Amino acid sequence: MNSSSCRHSTKIAPMVTLAVALGVIAAALPAFHSVSEASMLPARTHALIAPLAADKGTFKILVSGQQIGKEEFTIAPNGGDWSAHGSTEIQSPKGNTHVTGNLVVHADGIPVRYEWSTQGAKKASATIGFAGVTATVELHLEGAKPFTQQFTFAAPLVVVLDDNLYYQYTFLARLYDWDKKGEQTFSVLVPQEMTPGTVTVDSMGEQVVNGQKVQELRVRTEDNEIDLFLDGPKLVRLVAPAANAEIIRE
Repeated sequence: MNSSSCRHSTKIAPMVTLAVALGVIAAALPAFHSVSEASMLPARTHALIAPLAADKGTFKILVSGQQIGKEEFTIAPNGGDWSAHGSTEIQSPKGNTHVTGNLVVHADGIPVRYEWSTQGAKKASATIGFAGVTATVELHLEGAKPFTQQFTFAAPLVVVLDDNLYYQYTFLARLYDWDKKGEQTFSVLVPQEMTPGTVTVDSMGEQVVNGQKVQELRVRTEDNEIDLFLDGPKLVRLVAPAANAEIIRE
């Protein structure tokens, strides 16, 4: 693969199906959401509606009620910014896959830098730098030359939602305007898929799950959806009905 550079606008990004349940390297499940093109929706430019909070925990990853992996994560202040780290181990018939992601965002939610790596049947890693409305990706694939690509967004506020790193949905939930409610659209980047696009988020109100009162957010794309359940600032559960998958906080 030769090193090259090109620009993509979220306004013309094609719809790409994402194998989020296991990721593009070790896909073994049907995709349970896709990133849709930005269409004519206005870009979100405001800062975080709710401030970030330090957090640490573990998610169990279940498909059809069977645990196939887990993710450990931390979110913590880092000077004037925030750093978040996630590490996921997935078991499949083709072997284990290990994915890590390190995200740095400003206090207003605007991303600064993101790094991911995956090890399994194949090895890959990438570094993404965000500057204004541009994200520059340097991708490293095993046995290939580094590949550079740029994505240009309508505004600097972009949500990183990578495969198998579910802690990142915490940032999406903090950007949602809980007072305004209703459908709200966000620009997103799925780094392992090299895919920019948008998602629409809507409040489903208060729910009771296993005797616990939580707030539900529904994340939609053109053909799929994910339900997020939050206890205050903490993400405690994700449900992807199309893949019969659940991500549950221990």
